[in-house]
Amino acid sequence: MTGRDIAYRRFRFPADRDLGRVDGLRDGPDGLTPDGAAGPVAHTDPHSGTTAEYAAGTWASPVTSAGFGVTELVPSWIADTPPGCWLRVELRGWAGGTATTGWYDLGHWGADDSAVHRASVPGQEDDRARVAADTLRVTGATVTGWQVRVTLLRRLDAPDGPVLRTVGVVASADPPTGTEATGAGDARAWGRVLDVPRYAQRLHAAGETRWGGGGDSWCSPTCVSMVLDFWDAGPAPDRYAWVAPPGPRPQVVHAARHCYDHAYGGPGNWPFNTAYAATHGVDAFVTRLRSLAEAELFVAAGIPLIVSAAFTAGQVPGLDYDTRGHLMVLAGFTADGDPVLNDPYAPDDERVRRTVPRAPFERAWQVGSGGIAYVLRPESTPLPPAPAQANW
Repeated sequence: MTGRDIAYRRFRFPADRDLGRVDGLRDGPDGLTPDGAAGPVAHTDPHSGTTAEYAAGTWASPVTSAGFGVTELVPSWIADTPPGCWLRVELRGWAGGTATTGWYDLGHWGADDSAVHRASVPGQEDDRARVAADTLRVTGATVTGWQVRVTLLRRLDAPDGPVLRTVGVVASADPPTGTEATGAGDARAWGRVLDVPRYAQRLHAAGETRWGGGGDSWCSPTCVSMVLDFWDAGPAPDRYAWVAPPGPRPQVVHAARHCYDHAYGGPGNWPFNTAYAATHGVDAFVTRLRSLAEAELFVAAGIPLIVSAAFTAGQVPGLDYDTRGHLMVLAGFTADGDPVLNDPYAPDDERVRRTVPRAPFERAWQVGSGGIAYVLRPESTPLPPAPAQANW
């Protein structure tokens, strides 16, 4: 697909400068300054009814221009949230030097559930925009830029505070009609298949039923588990020793629990999945890609992608089921340029690996989810060069 406007920007808070810490936000990158601080503040977790007091600090980014009319914004972040700590991420749209929407809450997140139940915030809709779990959809306002705001919260009895490491936003416009599939972006990816382990989510369908009803809905954390283990970065056994009985693959159960969105009722919240992955020491973020040609740049660099697609049975030959949204690992390409997938929606590990025709899969990915991709990689593995209108 060609011609879609997508722009990604990320702010980093270097650990060695102790930026983004709730106990003393200071000047940040690019000359940024804290938006303010407040505390203690009381918060009642709507999913437990528990009220607690927190020390809180808030940082807001400068207004970031996308350079085009934005229809969707998706945030992602990396943070340290020790027990008793969590964060809130908010977005608003801008155009012509003015905020054209209010602030919308894109989620409350912590690495565990000791302080707050990890959740998106439903019921946010007005004549300018609406929140769909992990996405701010612009419906009536003119938006050509955005601002992100992060509030860090530490329970007063918690010994350690949270630290924000990165926060980024991908802005996108609806794709133009009549776009067609592209050729190769990096011919080195054709004929290259990365050795991503194969995990079947459906092995868990008859086992653990918490965190979204069991394995039939666990495509996203299963894909994250595959890619973390590809990088030898998955959780150590003591991290998932709580899973009892251990079942076929306890690290997938562990991931489902720690990606679970208590408001959405499933573990498929995009930034919750990348934030979970980042707790294992990898760089992780959500973006949108314009085509398989862009995806080839990552495979050529040795980086598998997790991609979201929607399709009906038979729309993509080889994928004989219906889905309104499903995550798969793009592990590589055949010598003819067809995608090679690790599709977790399989009855067993052996049948996870699938090769599908290029054009119909690209349409299912681009039209079905707007080209959503999770990028997970160690900092020691460089990202490929980004295009002029950078989307990573």
